[in-house]
Amino acid sequence: MNWLLLLVAGCFEIAWAIGLKYTEGFTRPWPTLLTVSAMIISIALLGLTMRTLPVGTAYAVWVGIGAAGTVLFSAVLFGEPVDLMKGASLVLIMLGVLGLKLSAG
Repeated sequence: MNWLLLLVAGCFEIAWAIGLKYTEGFTRPWPTLLTVSAMIISIALLGLTMRTLPVGTAYAVWVGIGAAGTVLFSAVLFGEPVDLMKGASLVLIMLGVLGLKLSAG
């Protein structure tokens, strides 16, 4: 169950990272409210998972999900380029996340 919560926390991290673009420097009220809400939910869920998962593993997996997801959504939503190097780096991040998951049990 904690791994599922961590996955959801990572998804909310992606949401707030992408949301930052829509806030336009926190000058737009609704995107700002949604982004800050996603931040709070993401951190709260991460904190809950750390009650039973190792801190280093939980944090690294959370960051990995957020980083990889943000790159992918940025490419789709904003047309940011994904070249071979960026794609290979994403694969390495996901392999690292998988390795941490497997090593934590």
